[in-house]
Amino acid sequence: MNAGEVEPGTVRPGGRTARVRESVLRAAGDALVEQGFDRLDLADVARRAEVGKTTVYRRWSTTAGLVADLLSDMAEQSVPRTDTGSLDEDLKANARLVVRTLTDARQGPLFAAVIAAATCDARTAEALHRFYQVRVAEWAGCVDAAVERGELPAGTDAHEVIRAVSAPLYYRLLASGDPLDESVADRAAETAAVAARAGVYVN
Repeated sequence: MNAGEVEPGTVRPGGRTARVRESVLRAAGDALVEQGFDRLDLADVARRAEVGKTTVYRRWSTTAGLVADLLSDMAEQSVPRTDTGSLDEDLKANARLVVRTLTDARQGPLFAAVIAAATCDARTAEALHRFYQVRVAEWAGCVDAAVERGELPAGTDAHEVIRAVSAPLYYRLLASGDPLDESVADRAAETAAVAARAGVYVN
């Protein structure tokens, strides 16, 4: 994509078109959960959302553009980071939020479907990467604050610490199939905190 171009589906609507966007994105999420990316169809999404096919085709153009907008919406709706004044508690809150999301009856399968789609579609992969960049950047602030408080060594890579918290949780979702619960979340947070204090993530 050239400079100045915009991925279809990434322009934010205003006014009454926001209701159409909400309905279409909800329908797209339902279709992804039920059928997967390879069977995602704009006409089917329009039928589910009860909007005209031309509206969907004109606004989103492609299934990749629709998924990109879905991921942008998910980032917009995500819970802001916690600020407890303690690295351990902040990382624990982050890990528990990830577990709640991944074990949610709708959000868990939706994330799995989007991640699967990203393995075979470059634009979906780019949208997924943008989603996680937004979320990691949001939570990196708690690590930066811990450095300022003297809890962590100077030069700690905040983004790497946050990635270290969620990585084992996504591994359980996508690879091992092992249970995901608060105890697993807390262990992931504690492990990342211990490694960060030991200077593992210092650049």
